[in-house]
Amino acid sequence: MAEKEKKKKHPKYKSKDSQLILRINKGERDEFVALCEALDTSAAREIRRFIRGYVKENHDQV
Repeated sequence: MAEKEKKKKHPKYKSKDSQLILRINKGERDEFVALCEALDTSAAREIRRFIRGYVKENHDQV
């Protein structure tokens, strides 16, 4: 089986083709990244998870 076939993405979440740039205190960033590493995840994954949850919880507020 081809490598591309093994890594099929969930249809709801298409390829990552955009960036969100934000400024954050270095100490907070370092603590967050270290915690993510300790929990065997990535900062980007956790931020995406937060965004998806936030949108799901609040999509009917507008």
